[in-house]
Amino acid sequence: MSDLNDPRVLFAAERTLLAWNRTSLSLMAFGFVIERFGLFLRYVSHAPGTPMGSSIDRASFWVGIGFVALGVLSAVMSIVQYRVALASLRPIEIPPGYQTSVGIWLNGLIAVLGAALIGYLAVT
Repeated sequence: MSDLNDPRVLFAAERTLLAWNRTSLSLMAFGFVIERFGLFLRYVSHAPGTPMGSSIDRASFWVGIGFVALGVLSAVMSIVQYRVALASLRPIEIPPGYQTSVGIWLNGLIAVLGAALIGYLAVT
């Protein structure tokens, strides 16, 4: 439990949550680029008259999915950590009328969209 009685503690926790949000978005974007780069390599290296598909394409698919899944996991874990930090705060450290759930909803939405991206990449 915090003994500072200062609202800046809440804002520091919220900045940390948003930093993890940016990290999870970056991981998901990097995973998407890796997955799609395998598709690009498949088309570039395709010789006429040969079947499409290569081990590079499969490897980039799994590495890309791994990065997107890591981004989803980081978004979910940041929600858990933020809630733990919120539970340690006293009511005086939260400004009146301040909505502490906005960051939680934002990271939750990012996690859901990341899971949808995994589904999309698995289908296409």
